[in-house]
Amino acid sequence: MIKTTALLFFVLCTTAITAQDISKTIDTKAMAIQTKLVEWRRHIHQNPELGNREFKTAAYIVNHLKSLGLEIQTNVAKTGVVAILKGGKPGPCMALRADMDALPVKERVNISYASKDSTDYLGQKVPVMHACGHDTHVAMLLGTAEVLASMKKDIAGTVKFIFQPAEEGAPGDEEGGAALMVKEGVMENPKVDVIFGMHIESWIPAGEIQYKQGAFMASSDWFSIKVKGKSAHGAQPWLSVDPISVSAQIIEGLQNIVSRQMDLTKAPVVITVGKIHGGVRNNIIPEECLIDGTIRTLDSKMQTDVHQRIKLTAEKIAEASNAIAEVKIDTKTLVTYNTPALVDKMIPSLLTAAGKENVRAMEWVTGAEDFSYFGTKAPAFFFYIGGMPKGNDPKNAPPHHTPDFMVDDSKLYIGVKTFCHLVMDYGKMK
Repeated sequence: MIKTTALLFFVLCTTAITAQDISKTIDTKAMAIQTKLVEWRRHIHQNPELGNREFKTAAYIVNHLKSLGLEIQTNVAKTGVVAILKGGKPGPCMALRADMDALPVKERVNISYASKDSTDYLGQKVPVMHACGHDTHVAMLLGTAEVLASMKKDIAGTVKFIFQPAEEGAPGDEEGGAALMVKEGVMENPKVDVIFGMHIESWIPAGEIQYKQGAFMASSDWFSIKVKGKSAHGAQPWLSVDPISVSAQIIEGLQNIVSRQMDLTKAPVVITVGKIHGGVRNNIIPEECLIDGTIRTLDSKMQTDVHQRIKLTAEKIAEASNAIAEVKIDTKTLVTYNTPALVDKMIPSLLTAAGKENVRAMEWVTGAEDFSYFGTKAPAFFFYIGGMPKGNDPKNAPPHHTPDFMVDDSKLYIGVKTFCHLVMDYGKMK
């Protein structure tokens, strides 16, 4: 009995030391490639590409992944790249995701690696900029692949690295993004047991991590309302059915859905009109007016309810003026939902990677992410990582999707550490 107890104690101590050594190895290797992370990120930042057109970015990614000896698939969902790393021990298949695309925004930040690129977008010449931090996501996942490839024998299971195109949306009527990757089977062969993703944020201090269980980021729907009326001279409005006047009433009615019809104590709802177009001349009442906007919800039942209310509101307001309203609603993303049991299990990994003082829970947000589609196929955990320079005020942080967007890339190694610890820790659990 004494010998058995001593042997058990020896095994437990050896296991604990091994786990500790792996943790130290991750930290050392992640910090050692910080210079590479910055180099990769700035190269990608200086050479941005729009969704479904990330040809140079994909080639750059493939070039590095080949040097690591990984199994590589290209042209996934048009320009996506998927790499497979088989660990030295049996275990689950764990997916890690980074998005690659930039935005049609002209960079205004005074940095040496600022984008000067422009490209064709739906028939127009537009500037291109990484105005949402996807360049940092690619760099952190490349770094994660390098560290984990060097620790292959210690990995329990398989790691699937997903470099996703068109997170910001595919151009025109093209398919793209996470939805297309899922449709093409990225979560199969091998079947993914769990998926992790992160997003850098300009208002969170660099090195910090914030997360939320359950519903985290909103669904994103785009709506279009075409109001059809009757044209007349601007001096004789009584001869018209004025679609511009009707559109103004509809816009007001849409806001009443939020403020007077939805239970906002359950979850937030946002209806925003971002575009209205009607007419060609100041003294002609046109026949049609077009309203475009977005809907954000954090509950699937409320999402369905809002869609029905928008349709009813627009049609009835138009009908009251003898006009016609045609409503079209397209779902772009689902609610990004973090599996609560998975979050509970993986919080210690975040604490190990970033330090207890740098990890905190947060409230849900009305921004959207198509990472949500991956979560329909496996338990998912998506979280924020900080990119705000130390000492800055979050209130003054440059917003995402703007010309002034900027993040601090001095702590990208924290993202690499986090991904690596999540993989190693989850693999041990299964």
